[in-house]
Amino acid sequence: MRLVVGFLYARLMNIYGDRGNVVALLQRARWRGIEAEAVAINAGEPLEPDLCDLYVFGGGQDKEQYVVAEDLARGNGERLRAAVESGAVVLSVCGGYQLLGHYYRPHGGEELRGLGLIDAHTVAGDTRFIGNVVLRGEFGELVGFENHSGRTYLGSGARPLGRVTKGSGNNGEDGTEGAVCGRVYGTYLHGPLLPKNPALADALIARALERRYGQVRLEPLDNSLEQMAHRSALARPR
Repeated sequence: MRLVVGFLYARLMNIYGDRGNVVALLQRARWRGIEAEAVAINAGEPLEPDLCDLYVFGGGQDKEQYVVAEDLARGNGERLRAAVESGAVVLSVCGGYQLLGHYYRPHGGEELRGLGLIDAHTVAGDTRFIGNVVLRGEFGELVGFENHSGRTYLGSGARPLGRVTKGSGNNGEDGTEGAVCGRVYGTYLHGPLLPKNPALADALIARALERRYGQVRLEPLDNSLEQMAHRSALARPR
């Protein structure tokens, strides 16, 4: 089997260690004997809808998001939509998460239209949510770090990735964190997210492999180091 991971806007959307999510996906696949490679897709470079099975879309500042939103509107957005419709999986973090919703409205700037791959919208708040986050959901207990002023509100077509037990999550109001909408996942958790949360990493790999190989059962790995990192994150104060 072979897994190709696309790192969307690798030069612009790679804040707080989001590149580590790509590294974790590749390594966990290779440990199982799966051939795995990463492809960086930057602004001005056309996305090939059939090339990648799994996309990682990291976070960035507002100025980077304007550049990325413009590039998505020039055609890469529709190409990414075509990839998802044909079975590709997307993990989006922070700014990437916001741009996959319907829109992001920053402070004092022009509203950025999103792709609508996640039924959600985001508006900038007056304060930042900064600190460690713990949430519980279908992938068990997840840990990470948030640093965002955006308030994201889910529509009826998306379900939360989980509910926060520590931290602010999507908006600091409704107790939700992240979103799942079909094969598209969004979250505010940096850190990076996947090395400390192997169950989610493996779920993304398995879903991505389904695109070409049907249902896949991944062999279990020794996650002792990952669980040690997970426990360390849990012990950190807010």
